[in-house]
Amino acid sequence: MEGKLGAVESRFADIIWENAPLSSARLVVLAREALGWKKSTTYTVLKRLCDRGLFQNQSGTVSPLLSRAEFYAQCSEKFVEETFDGSLPAFLAAFTTRKRLSEEEIAQLQALIDRQRG
Repeated sequence: MEGKLGAVESRFADIIWENAPLSSARLVVLAREALGWKKSTTYTVLKRLCDRGLFQNQSGTVSPLLSRAEFYAQCSEKFVEETFDGSLPAFLAAFTTRKRLSEEEIAQLQALIDRQRG
């Protein structure tokens, strides 16, 4: 799996995630309605995302290989690895210098930490 999705790729991937499994013909219709794409554009971008390991197109049926949550979790891990040498505490320290966490966010993070300890 390689890097993040561009804005248009992300919208296209969302169409697949929200409707999967779906026929490639149905995907062409949905991409035309949502993005104004021609059939050739849909198949070009689908092939690119299949080559990246996000989706598969088997016998005309398109389905995800990764869920949306799995994909974005991998992107987040890669970002922290590349930007903060893999240090989640360093990422959180940088994040909280510009945005104060709410009490609810602090409680959610504490719950995550407690689950990891248990």
